[in-house]
Amino acid sequence: SLFTPNRIGDYGAKAIYFQKSLRKKIMFLNLMGNMMQMTTTLIFGSIGFLFFALHFSLELEAVKISISMIAFVLILIVAFFVLKEIQFKVKGISLNNIRTFVRAISLQIKVKVFLYSTIRYLIFSYQFYFLLMIFDVNIDYVTAMMAITTMYFLSSILPTIVILDVLIKGSVAVYLFSMLGVNDLTILCIVTLMWLLNFVIPSVIGSYYVLNFRLPKVNAPI
Repeated sequence: SLFTPNRIGDYGAKAIYFQKSLRKKIMFLNLMGNMMQMTTTLIFGSIGFLFFALHFSLELEAVKISISMIAFVLILIVAFFVLKEIQFKVKGISLNNIRTFVRAISLQIKVKVFLYSTIRYLIFSYQFYFLLMIFDVNIDYVTAMMAITTMYFLSSILPTIVILDVLIKGSVAVYLFSMLGVNDLTILCIVTLMWLLNFVIPSVIGSYYVLNFRLPKVNAPI
C-alpha cells in the first residue's frame, strides 16, 4: 500500500493476512472503514473549506471547485443507479454482493465505525494544532482548525502515494498557512513531524511483523 495511489494496495495487503475464505469479507470491511474515514474528512473539510474561503481570498476559485464537486457527486449518483441495473462483476464481486454485505452489518457497528473515524480525524487535527502551539505560532483555535480541516480536505482529493503524502500536505499547508502569516519553515517542520510520528515510526515497527508473518497452512476454526 506504500507505493500505490491512495493506498489501493492496502486492500490486498490486509486480505493476505487472513484465510482465503475470509479475504473478500476483509476487503469489504476495509472498504467500509476507508469510506467512513473519507466521509468524515469530507464533512469536516467541506465546513472548514467553506469558512476559510469566506474569510480569506483563495486563488483556488472556491466557486469552481464547489461546482465541480457537486457535478462529481451527481455523476456518482447517476452511475450508481445505472450500475444498479447491471450485473457488474470484478473478480467474482458484484455490486449486489457489496450491497448485501453492507446491509448485513448492523447499524450499531456502522455508527461505531463512523465514531471511530471521527475520533481519529479529531486526534490528527488536534495533533497538528498542538504542534502549532509547541512552535509558538500565534493563531487562534478556530482559525487554525479552519486551515487544518481545509488542508486535509484538499490533500485527500488529490491522488498520491503514502510515501509522498508529506509533499502534498506540505505544499497545501504552506499555501494555506501563509495566508495566516505563519512562517513556511515552521509549517514544513510540523508536517514533517506529523509524517514521522504517524507514518514512518509505525511503518518501521510494523515492518518487523510483516517480514516475520507466516500464513497458517491449515484453516483455523472461526
